[in-house]
Amino acid sequence: MNKTDHTSSTALITGGTQGLGLAIADELVASGCRRIVLAGRSREKGAAAQARLEAAGAEIYFHPCDISIAEECEALLEAAHTRFGAINALLNSAALTTRGTILDSSAELFEAHINTNLRAPFFLMQGVANKLITEDQAGSMVNILSVSAYVGQSFLAPYAASKGGLISLTKNAANMLRHHNIRVNGVAPGWMDTPAEDEIQRRFHGAGDDWREIAAQNLPLGQLIDPKQLAPLISYLLSPASGVITGSIIDYDQQIVGALPE
Repeated sequence: MNKTDHTSSTALITGGTQGLGLAIADELVASGCRRIVLAGRSREKGAAAQARLEAAGAEIYFHPCDISIAEECEALLEAAHTRFGAINALLNSAALTTRGTILDSSAELFEAHINTNLRAPFFLMQGVANKLITEDQAGSMVNILSVSAYVGQSFLAPYAASKGGLISLTKNAANMLRHHNIRVNGVAPGWMDTPAEDEIQRRFHGAGDDWREIAAQNLPLGQLIDPKQLAPLISYLLSPASGVITGSIIDYDQQIVGALPE
């Protein structure tokens, strides 16, 4: 594998102020990236992430926004392009994971998942790609998916639907954009240890402080996914070092999709 080098990268990361998004931002900076746009809802978390990454030597622009609102996606793109020019490394990491089944999900819940997890990546990819094509530049995009896209637990119906759509969108966009030297790939993680997951476990499942340890005991490899372990893979896919990889969906999990009890 070629050494991952991001000295020529200008990145935009949604959900970049915590969890996996921030871990990937750390990895990009460690690989030479010096221009990153972070998008997130929390100004407090954004300021902390910005300070952390700037201390490592990068120029960071934090743009507070709610990507479930189409106009805010448009404003994010305009601000990013104004600040840094063309974005050649896009990571769609932000996602809504609130719970709902096929029997009880409201229209509002379903729309919130579609708007955040599917519509926002669609229009962010569109805006980034059009700017790259205008500037005649190459680029790479990675969408964070989920193994829940294949089926998922019953209480993840809107989430699974949105991530399933994002798998198809990833491949469709890759097919179109390869002719413009823009690559699009997806990574589908399993159960991951993030601040957002901690909040979800406590809010919806009554989890206590030891939920991580309990969960790990019941997993084949004895751990939840660590964002720091996953970040180098995504950094590689976003970099020129990953060559011609496009349209790929990589499952990053210890559960094997399709495996049955023996």
